[in-house]
Amino acid sequence: AGEGGPQTGTMTECFDCDNCKESLYGRKYIQMDNGPYCIPCYDAHFANTCDECKELIGHDCRELYYEDRHYHEHCFRCFRCDRSLADEPFTCQGEELLCNDCYCSEFSSKCIACEKTVMPGSRKLEYNGQTWHEHCFICSSCQQPIGSRSFIPDKKDYYCVPCYESKFAPRCTRCKKTLTKGGVTYRDEPWHKECFVCMGCKTPLAGQQFTSQDDNPYCIKCFGNLYAKKCSACTKPITGFGGGKYVSFEDRHWHHNCFNCARCNTSLVGKGFIPDNDEILCRDCSSDL
Repeated sequence: AGEGGPQTGTMTECFDCDNCKESLYGRKYIQMDNGPYCIPCYDAHFANTCDECKELIGHDCRELYYEDRHYHEHCFRCFRCDRSLADEPFTCQGEELLCNDCYCSEFSSKCIACEKTVMPGSRKLEYNGQTWHEHCFICSSCQQPIGSRSFIPDKKDYYCVPCYESKFAPRCTRCKKTLTKGGVTYRDEPWHKECFVCMGCKTPLAGQQFTSQDDNPYCIKCFGNLYAKKCSACTKPITGFGGGKYVSFEDRHWHHNCFNCARCNTSLVGKGFIPDNDEILCRDCSSDL
């Protein structure tokens, strides 16, 4: 709030009020740009009206003003507790002037941790409808202020990211480091995508077809080369992936499209056949022998 007030003087020679024309000789007067005024005329024509009591603010009163509103000193007070605001910090809420204590009690939130008022202008954190002083919002594990860092809520507790990862995040089965995002699950265990690789060629298997041997994952190619049965005709692995079917006879195996007569190349799948040493023959070809 600002302060204002007229400047008065005395006159010792013939001098008249610019309004009532009465002599100002030996009287107090107030000099304005357009001439001198006696005190009654000045108060009647130039004094401001107090916004609180609606009475004129005389020249001998201490006048306070705020946002084009004028007040007697004794009228410039808190709307709630009636405390003088002449030399106190205050806040305007609508048309009401409030001391800081009343404003905080009425409009400021309370810190959920210490239950004290969060003063206007102070640094604070708001989350899920609750408010904390910045220094009161701490990690439930390391007890350090979280400040502007990322945090993770867990029921009624709040954790900084490093503490949450250390305490709750799953750990990769291979490298034992925490998984913060993504990852794959194999045998109900978590893996980093980059850690889930073929045991043979180390190719990443995430999103790819794979199988397992002795609980270890293998890509199709490595599994076929290391463990799959070999086709007696083409000698390539029989993996059974991609809808591939095969035929077994005694200790030998064939892809469906490889199980053909050794003489006429007719498919023998679902048909009778005759073994002839290492060869398999259809009935027609075997009868020609």
